[in-house]
Amino acid sequence: MSEWTAPSAEEAATVADEAARERLLYLRSSIDNLDAALVHLLAERFKCTQQVGELKARHSLPPADPAREAAQIERLRRLAEDARLDPAFAEKFLNFIIDEVVRHHKAIAHQATNSNNELRGEAPTSAE
Repeated sequence: MSEWTAPSAEEAATVADEAARERLLYLRSSIDNLDAALVHLLAERFKCTQQVGELKARHSLPPADPAREAAQIERLRRLAEDARLDPAFAEKFLNFIIDEVVRHHKAIAHQATNSNNELRGEAPTSAE
């Protein structure tokens, strides 16, 4: 029977480094999966907001709804706190999304206005 000897400091460091590398690869793979899920969720969200923009344009509603936006921001801040995520970060993130949605809604409204003008034989309006 052979006698067991403790690994050298260099061997122990190599094993620890390999374990750390494996853990890092595992965590990065999870992050990659989460990033993909976020992209798909945002795509679905924008499909819905596109339809909201079209509905607003058809009914001559304003592209932005400040009361709804404020309520959503407050709701997201509470969700962030519950999830132990910085509420200020969550608010910045939602504001970025809201700004993009409103930009899309304005473009949809502008396109609808131009289509209506063309049907009436009027010149198209310029974008803001």
